[in-house]
Amino acid sequence: MPDTKKFIENLSGAGKSIGVLTSGGDAQGMNAAVRAVVRMGIYVGAKVYFVHEGYQGMVDGGDNIKEASWESVSSMLQVGGTVIGSARCKDFRTHEGRLRAALNLVQRGITNLCVIGGDGSLTGANLFREEWSGLLDELVQSGQISEEAAQTHSALHIVGMVGSIDNDFCGTDMTIGTDSALHRIIEVVDAIMTTAQSHQRTFVLEVMGRHCGYLALVSALACGADWVLIPEMPPKDGWEEQMCHKLSESRLRGSRLNIIIVAEGATDRHGNPISSNAVKDLVVRCLGFDTRVTILGHVQRGGTPSAFDRILASRMGVEAVLALLEASPGTPACVVSLCGNQAVRLPLMECVQMAYLGLMELQAARSKHAELCVPMVMVPATVSNNIPGSDLSIGADTALNAITDVRRHTLVSECVCVWGGGHVYLFVKSTVLHPNACALLQAFESLLQLVDARSRYEEFCVPMCMLPATISNNVSGTDLSIGADTSLNAIVEVRCTTLSRKDRYYDTDAAYIYEEPFDIRDLQSNVKHLTEKMKTSIQRGLVLRNENCSENYTTDFIYQLYSEEGKGVFDCRKNVLGHMQQGGAPSPFDRNFGTKIAAKAMQWISKKLKEFYREGHVFANSEDSACLLGMRRRALVFQPVIQLKDETDFVHRIPKEQWWLRLRPLMKILAKYKTSYDVSDSGQLEHIVRLRAKDISAI
Repeated sequence: MPDTKKFIENLSGAGKSIGVLTSGGDAQGMNAAVRAVVRMGIYVGAKVYFVHEGYQGMVDGGDNIKEASWESVSSMLQVGGTVIGSARCKDFRTHEGRLRAALNLVQRGITNLCVIGGDGSLTGANLFREEWSGLLDELVQSGQISEEAAQTHSALHIVGMVGSIDNDFCGTDMTIGTDSALHRIIEVVDAIMTTAQSHQRTFVLEVMGRHCGYLALVSALACGADWVLIPEMPPKDGWEEQMCHKLSESRLRGSRLNIIIVAEGATDRHGNPISSNAVKDLVVRCLGFDTRVTILGHVQRGGTPSAFDRILASRMGVEAVLALLEASPGTPACVVSLCGNQAVRLPLMECVQMAYLGLMELQAARSKHAELCVPMVMVPATVSNNIPGSDLSIGADTALNAITDVRRHTLVSECVCVWGGGHVYLFVKSTVLHPNACALLQAFESLLQLVDARSRYEEFCVPMCMLPATISNNVSGTDLSIGADTSLNAIVEVRCTTLSRKDRYYDTDAAYIYEEPFDIRDLQSNVKHLTEKMKTSIQRGLVLRNENCSENYTTDFIYQLYSEEGKGVFDCRKNVLGHMQQGGAPSPFDRNFGTKIAAKAMQWISKKLKEFYREGHVFANSEDSACLLGMRRRALVFQPVIQLKDETDFVHRIPKEQWWLRLRPLMKILAKYKTSYDVSDSGQLEHIVRLRAKDISAI
């Protein structure tokens, strides 16, 4: 990390030209990345060019390479796919094709490329960079460019962003498009479950993933599927009987439906493909169940991007431009990745090679461990995605089921498990309440009160664990809370005035939030900014207001102000979402995050019960026996609630420091406000070997 703070004003793009292209398969969120690159590039004074149709457009040149304007990326944020096009390009794989591409770039002064695609696209970009000087020499010798032009454009800088719904790239926790693809899958599964329930049917769903089973595995976890088949974990011999037995048991327990999810690349241990139709025939033959097959296909790539993908792509696009501005002639190609909640830069080729190194290590271990003697494909990501969960009434139920399942198998009865944020469920030691009783309390403060009461009531000397569950994402000790992601998606779908307790995540033209006081001068500036914008070709605007941002500058006041000042230029409408943000079905990551932390909490409680078991009963009164399970960057961490007191503003019920406030300048930059952007947290992530080790151990 840089030792001194640098601000965006010191990073000038004057005289630089940036080309942005999308390559390979499309993914929701690519347009948000393109938009961020264009606007951030223009913001710092650089010229930005669209390269239409991916590498094919770079090779063909002409109108395929056009200069972008601020207005040309308006209304792209919510559009799926890629509006600048993508194409498989055989020409670019040849030396002659890359020579033509180099000529087209030099003619336009482009020596900075932002490539959005998969590992193949990024590897091709790195090869192009390595050959660049040789290509320029050839162009000079053939007389197509001058020696002066070759010297001026002597270095090509490459920054990549991974756009892939498969989440199959090493070095990043999530790729652009994965979250949206999961949304499409879960929407289909939820719809199918209703008809399956009605007719007592079994559904076999085939999802994308020829070499990576991420979508299948995570969607199976999110919808509670009965069985899942993925290429990374070929089932043991005899899996057919086991699966049918599982389905049969489910029906005997009263279930009226079964869901089986199959990745398109699933195989058995002998490398034989397992198709969705083969699974259907197996179920019909062995059990006689009414069974249907649904192949989702390219519907998984379609639709609008989720809130998470829009934010992820926007952050990555801004970071990509910063990386290009800071690049020197010797700077290797990098890829912008997500590590926890940070956008970081990693060496591109080390990420590409990471998977192969992991496979080699596993292959070497086969001689010692027979269980590793199976077909292998490297998957850097696991179900441990660090994205928030659902509203308490929805997401909490999902995770509560996981707790119930774990409790059934671990036979623990003396514990306290708290749901954080608004209200909570308490599982309390039987000597205090009936074993099956539930009490509703305020979470974080209540847990502190329970800990404080241990000195007076021995019954509270039991392991206690709080799980953060609130749409406001305002719990100390965690970057993410169950509830925020679903609420964000509800807001994005409606795109209007928002409500939250005292927190906001992501906004647009103007956003009034509790954490950043504003006055009438700020309102005047915002109205003027929007009025000027409306006079351009971008004749639309969005203003967001937090419900508690100001006692006097109410939603009605701001609406009337904009309506009056916009007369003759624009019309104004208002909408208050209210409790709509707390309803609806939980997002995929709500379900998975809730399930994961619930299971992890019960494992922790089981361990603590054994640790504090003495002479026939449990007695736990140490600080580390009452914890909050929170997500800190990319890790789930148990933190004593006593130690979190200093991090909490109890008066306003928010953490004293909130990481997501760093997104505030990005909103202003992308809305064309002049602002400072602290980039001291940007840059290379050190110790990449640790990442590789984590990725390998996650298999």
